[in-house]
Amino acid sequence: MTSFAKGPDGAQIAFQVEGSGPPLLLLAGQANNHHWWDSVRGDFTAARTTVTLDYRGTGDSDAPDVPYSTPLFAEDAVAVLDELGVERADVYGTSMGGRTAQWIAVRHPARVRRLVLGCTSPGGPHAVERTMAVRRSLAGPDRDAARRALVDLMYTPAWQAAHPGHHGTLGDPGMPSHARRGHLLASERHDAWDRLPEIGAATLVLHGTDDLLTPVANARLLGERIPDARTHLIEGARHAYFEEFRATASRAVLDFLTAD
Repeated sequence: MTSFAKGPDGAQIAFQVEGSGPPLLLLAGQANNHHWWDSVRGDFTAARTTVTLDYRGTGDSDAPDVPYSTPLFAEDAVAVLDELGVERADVYGTSMGGRTAQWIAVRHPARVRRLVLGCTSPGGPHAVERTMAVRRSLAGPDRDAARRALVDLMYTPAWQAAHPGHHGTLGDPGMPSHARRGHLLASERHDAWDRLPEIGAATLVLHGTDDLLTPVANARLLGERIPDARTHLIEGARHAYFEEFRATASRAVLDFLTAD
């Protein structure tokens, strides 16, 4: 069931709750809604009350034509926790969701018990950017070719051959164009580098070794920049490591969240 919270500017932010146990906030990638988590959410619901949201501009949330940013998405997420009466949660963000999660941990340290940052980046001039070849493959005029390129960046050929159907990680097709641009700019303009040493929550950094969309070197940067962070690299995984390598990834997350 979908419920709603009000973001800092009054925008309606849709959210969903499943499972039981301590709260776990799950944050999706750029231009995606809560369906990003559909294939792996069940790995957590037996032990955790999972909370997802539709970013502004996606799903059932409002799509105001205002500047979007990862700090704004972070405030929207905190508004969801407020609506639920959750004072403190574990936070697991992937891709742009990892960028958003960084700001939650920096700006609202008392709200984050443990932090998991997956396939993400610190942003700014210190980040390791994707190559121009990757950028061109995603920005070309042939949208079918761009979509195929995105699938290749998310999943290995073996996975694609075994799972030829719908992929829930390729973006929300119902987004208005201004929201899609807003998400792109929010992700590209993210820069938490100077604030990362302030993160006090225990942190796990997860990344696939073969990720070209967000190069794996960014995992090492985050692991070195955030105090006492642990880094776990998943061999052979691309950007959607959490889905294709779910047995490894979900177990790593759950072990981290329940460790003493």
